[in-house]
Amino acid sequence: MLDQALAARAATPRASLRDIAAAILAAWDDEANREGDMIGALDAPMEALRTLLAGKPAHTPRDPRAPRKPREGTKQEQVLAMLRRPEGATVAQIAEATGWAQHTVRGFFAGLKKKGHAVEVKSRERMVGPNKTGAKGSFTIYALAE
Repeated sequence: MLDQALAARAATPRASLRDIAAAILAAWDDEANREGDMIGALDAPMEALRTLLAGKPAHTPRDPRAPRKPREGTKQEQVLAMLRRPEGATVAQIAEATGWAQHTVRGFFAGLKKKGHAVEVKSRERMVGPNKTGAKGSFTIYALAE
């Protein structure tokens, strides 16, 4: 009876991995199979599992030399657009636009450098404090060097 149910389940074309796993566990937990032929009870669900896994197309690896197509509408794309503007962008502007913390923006710049993009400093506005040190309000404008 269990074999018929498992065979029927294995014959359905839309059996999911969850269904097949449930069938394997049911066969394993069935007390009648523990006293009888456990291997035989697992044959049908294991065959269904093999069929399901064989039906998936093989993943073809991407050529590592080929440039990746960037996803659209991402925060990374938004940051790159801001850095490509003629006036560039400050860390504070990028952080506000993306919702990132300022250290995350600087980390993103480091990642761009690793990927071969050069982030250059367009200008630095330094507000001088009482001891000739940097004060609040100092900022740097960055842009992509292209």
